[in-house]
Amino acid sequence: MSLPRIAVDAMGGDVGVRVMVEGAALARRQHDQFKFLLVGDETAIKAALQAHPNLRAASEILHAPDVVSGDEKPTQALRRARTTSMGLAIEAVKSGEAGAAVSAGNTGALMAMAKVALRTMPGIDRPALAALVPTLGDHDLIMLDLGANTECNARNLMQFAIMGAAYARIINGLAAPRVRLLNIGTEESKGTGELREAAAMLKQAGEALAFSFDGFTEADKLSRGDFDVVVTDGFTGNIALKAMEGAARFVADLLRRSFSSSLRSKFGFLISKPATELLKHHLDPNNHNGAVFLGLNGVVVKSHGSASALGVAHAVAVTSRLLEERLTERIAADLDHAGSDAVRGTSAAARARSAAENPDVEA
Repeated sequence: MSLPRIAVDAMGGDVGVRVMVEGAALARRQHDQFKFLLVGDETAIKAALQAHPNLRAASEILHAPDVVSGDEKPTQALRRARTTSMGLAIEAVKSGEAGAAVSAGNTGALMAMAKVALRTMPGIDRPALAALVPTLGDHDLIMLDLGANTECNARNLMQFAIMGAAYARIINGLAAPRVRLLNIGTEESKGTGELREAAAMLKQAGEALAFSFDGFTEADKLSRGDFDVVVTDGFTGNIALKAMEGAARFVADLLRRSFSSSLRSKFGFLISKPATELLKHHLDPNNHNGAVFLGLNGVVVKSHGSASALGVAHAVAVTSRLLEERLTERIAADLDHAGSDAVRGTSAAARARSAAENPDVEA
């Protein structure tokens, strides 16, 4: 199947052009239908392509004189969008020169540029950043929002649930993903007013949704594999994700230290090496790389800044899957199926609050 080409911000990430080009080349070797628009410093990209003739034959270079730095404020980056590799990669999606964009650069700048250039889909108030989290189950957990929106109301959370479920059906092949809201407890009385109202809205929507809503979950259950999508605001989600990544590194470092503490431990490591290699593979963020901004009129994927070539290749593979399965169209169809009342948040709780705040207006 012929896919639209993918615009790659070749200058993003901690290492930059070498790893981004190597990752695209690896993805191309795994899937020879991939085609790329490599955006960045033309001289540097051409030099990196010398080692990858297969990629060179499937790529076009778009020169960009500037780069968005890792600590640059989104407002500053926006003003330079038309000269930076990140901004021009997104612009290629808007103009139709590319089907999607991948960048390992500054997350805030990427979100700002993508939102301004591509705009949000009809029925979506705010885009959300969704990522794959490893679990003990048969597939990764879809988690959103992870930092695009620090504060969210019930309507935002409702829309996130619809988008996350559409993503789960594509990436994990699920007919009816199980969705939960992240909370400080599983009881209906727990959490903020926004969380309780979002739960009421999701329950009220019922069969109009293309997924099953299973209530609240706590953070210690995220890796169990008991559900498929978890929804939260970007502030809480980002903290939860970083805590999970830190815990994974802690376990890996503790095992490494334990196995090197004595001769007996080193011998034990040799015996258990197959199991530890499986653990290493499962916890390696490169094998789960590729967070997507859901809710935009176009596909934009964020790679870890520290991702290896393997991680970049994984992000490219995720991007191509979203293009192939028409993510944007699926979300639009799910929004239509759910209906404007469900998506827009006209729950009983919302109507009651509106009536209380506006006594002269009929609820």
